[in-house]
Amino acid sequence: MSEKRADYISWDEYFMGVAMLSGMRSKDPSTQVGACIVSADNKILSMGYNGFPRGCSDDEFPWNRDGDDPTRNKYFYSTHSELNAILNYRGGSLEGAKLYVSLFPCNECAKAIIQCGIKTIVYDCDKYDGTPSVIASKRMLDAAGVRYYQYTRTNRKIVLEV
Repeated sequence: MSEKRADYISWDEYFMGVAMLSGMRSKDPSTQVGACIVSADNKILSMGYNGFPRGCSDDEFPWNRDGDDPTRNKYFYSTHSELNAILNYRGGSLEGAKLYVSLFPCNECAKAIIQCGIKTIVYDCDKYDGTPSVIASKRMLDAAGVRYYQYTRTNRKIVLEV
């Protein structure tokens, strides 16, 4: 009888990989973020990536990051991956779920995460740490008892052939 494989990926690797793969669906030229919501028993509940709402053409709405007219940049129109994953969920409650996301959530996404009952966030990158949005996000998450921790990269190379 042979033994089981020892080099299989962990749950964190698996779900962060799903979140990152989801982020690759984003058409944003500067930032691609993905999210994956998982149940307490490690079942994928929902996924999302940053982009425009349904019916808002990727070709007609702006992808610019800055400019004098804020209505001509992406920030008034794009939906973050975390909120998309929450809104994409078609089941019952997300109470007690875990969120894997490639970028630490902003303050607006933190509100939605708290309100829907997600209790743990695993994030890959916190490149906006120290900004007002992330400071507010962490303050709310801490107050609401939402646990968050940074994903520990294994540097394992995972190749998909499609």
